[in-house]
Amino acid sequence: MRTRFTELFGIEHPLIQGGMQWVGRAELVAAVANAGALGHITALTQPTPEDLTREIARCRELTDRPFGVNLTILPSITPPPYMEYAQAIVEAGVPFVETAGNDPTTFLEIFKPAGIKVIHKATTVRHALKAQSLGVDAVSIDGFDCAGHPGEDDVPGLVLIPAAADKLDCVLIASGGIADARGLVAALALGADAVNMGTRFMCTAESPIHEQVKAHLVHADERMTQHIFRSFRNTARVARNKISEQVVEIEKAGGSFEDVRDLVSGQRGRLVYETGDTDAGIWSAGLSQALIHDVPTCQELVERIMTEAEEIIHTRLAGLVPA
Repeated sequence: MRTRFTELFGIEHPLIQGGMQWVGRAELVAAVANAGALGHITALTQPTPEDLTREIARCRELTDRPFGVNLTILPSITPPPYMEYAQAIVEAGVPFVETAGNDPTTFLEIFKPAGIKVIHKATTVRHALKAQSLGVDAVSIDGFDCAGHPGEDDVPGLVLIPAAADKLDCVLIASGGIADARGLVAALALGADAVNMGTRFMCTAESPIHEQVKAHLVHADERMTQHIFRSFRNTARVARNKISEQVVEIEKAGGSFEDVRDLVSGQRGRLVYETGDTDAGIWSAGLSQALIHDVPTCQELVERIMTEAEEIIHTRLAGLVPA
């Protein structure tokens, strides 16, 4: 299947595994790459830029195919050394970077001269247009359905993707609510050139998270996620659990971020993935968990999606049009 994404990025299939905190590690990224899709190491999962350099090297030991690195830039009281992480990416010769969060201008000034292709995540058409004007190679448009931060406008993919396609000239990647061939074909029909999947790739054999978390995703339905931080204008979609319910109740009572800070710490979320205790902290999951019914290898998942996508296009859709 050839699209503008596969042509520009030189990736076999129009499937992307985006950055995921505590999940985007070498073993998953390499498995995605070996399956012919594009995987991303999550830079800030690594404690230091030096650790990121080592993780990139570890990934190269597991695959000879190209992969990228996600660098999410968010406001923080004690921000990580973003520039040092960016420099580590450049020095490692990584061909692709997925940026997210704040304005990527400063980082484009580092990545573009190094020949790195940049995908920027956006949750609105206006922000996607801004990213395009800055010179990114592709925009990943994240709809209301996605795990993590869907923005504040609550626009679902069925509207957001074609709205972005109508106005953007660069490569467009659809993200949020996609977990199978039907989502891929639908996104392509709406004007996207590829799809990004996070929750679906979390639930694969090579995903470096506890098997109990994967089992939770297999059995979860579309009602088992929750928005937190709505009152702080920093909405995040997470798995519904005891902690998320508590956070929402504190917000409803008028609580501040300081009142939930300890509940939502990243280290508590990390414990979920390491111990399998799905109530240990806040962790991200998208609405697409309702479409996940097994834990395949990345190779099996990618082959299934591409095979079924071709069947949908050539059999079901073609059959709807009279000869």
